[in-house]
Amino acid sequence: MAQLSDDCFAFGGALLSVEDAQALILARVAALGGEALVPLHQALGRVMARPLVAAAPLPPFFNSAVDGYAFRHADLAAEGGTRLLLAGRIAAGHSGVQVAPGTAARIFTGAPMPPGADTVMMQEDARIEDAALLLPPGLKRGANARPAGEDVAEGAEALPAGRRLRAPEIGLAAALGFARLPVTPLLRVGVFSTGDELASPGGPLGPAQTYDSNRFTLMALLTALPVAITDLGILPDDRDATARALHAASGSQDLLVTSGGVSTGEEDHVRAAIEGAGKLVFWRLAVKPGRPAAMGVVGGVPMVGLPGNPVAAVVTFLHLVRPLVLRLAGAEAETLLRIAGTSGFDYRKKLGRREYVRVMLRRDGNGLIAEKFPREGAGLLSSLTQSHAFAELGEEVTELSPGSPIRLLPFDAIF
Repeated sequence: MAQLSDDCFAFGGALLSVEDAQALILARVAALGGEALVPLHQALGRVMARPLVAAAPLPPFFNSAVDGYAFRHADLAAEGGTRLLLAGRIAAGHSGVQVAPGTAARIFTGAPMPPGADTVMMQEDARIEDAALLLPPGLKRGANARPAGEDVAEGAEALPAGRRLRAPEIGLAAALGFARLPVTPLLRVGVFSTGDELASPGGPLGPAQTYDSNRFTLMALLTALPVAITDLGILPDDRDATARALHAASGSQDLLVTSGGVSTGEEDHVRAAIEGAGKLVFWRLAVKPGRPAAMGVVGGVPMVGLPGNPVAAVVTFLHLVRPLVLRLAGAEAETLLRIAGTSGFDYRKKLGRREYVRVMLRRDGNGLIAEKFPREGAGLLSSLTQSHAFAELGEEVTELSPGSPIRLLPFDAIF
């Protein structure tokens, strides 16, 4: 379990940039540590607890990279073509064929090179005449052949500690003969929503209630990270009850995430509850949507309070919760994918504040053109299903016009 001191951040300011907030997380929060061995089929998305060192080379033996004919490069004539008698056939998974000087063997992709042979002629380029292989001049020694250890040398670090395991990493581990991998334990994350106006989907709605969406959006976002999620339900608009619930949950979780109740309204109690149950370490980001976002420590456990508006909750999750989870899980830092595009709209914003504008993308001959989603409200969940990306407008930007270069965070890479 994460055990942080209440003053581990020791931040005295009132408004943070995204980078400053992330720098605080990286500087003051340490990985939880620990190790578990998991089988390959359960390793997707997990974090390597220590480096994976190759116990054998990959590939394990000298082999053919193509279907063709294996021979000794030294047998090639210095001038003109060369004629080599065919002497055997080597399929993948088989060996035992010898290639004497002046001969060649039919060979298939992945089959071991016969002793003495060092070069392969692709079958598409080969000429066969009277059971002999006719070779043109100019072939390079070692062509179309893969030496042992070409991919990974024996004793080399195949995967570093902190690497999140995707399909390629799991495939590489399998190719090296590992059936289990040492990974960090799953981070235990508890998720609350807050507000008397919320009801859980599937239940009845009161006369002034709406169904809670944030809790399920956030849990869905968390499933892409190395975590074990606990649904902690909905907290009432009550400071003492919220403080008690946060403190109680801190005993069984490594990270707490809430949404709603972090602004300055009379019924926004999360910030005060954090201060009552632990320590508020920062509040408010210089970002739109998502300014009211809080981070604290409750019972030695980090806690992030996200805004109640759905789009703002997503934006602040990406910039606060995601890097915090990766840090606690011992993962390498991962930046969100950003791609270049061109604005297709006019827009004005304040200096010194980062903004995320929902956009729809289209292509023309010059690349990606971003068109602003017609509605701007931070509470519009449908805007995330009907647009394609966030246009990220930096603190230094005050105005956009059609043709302006912009950075895009494509939803396909976020969600």
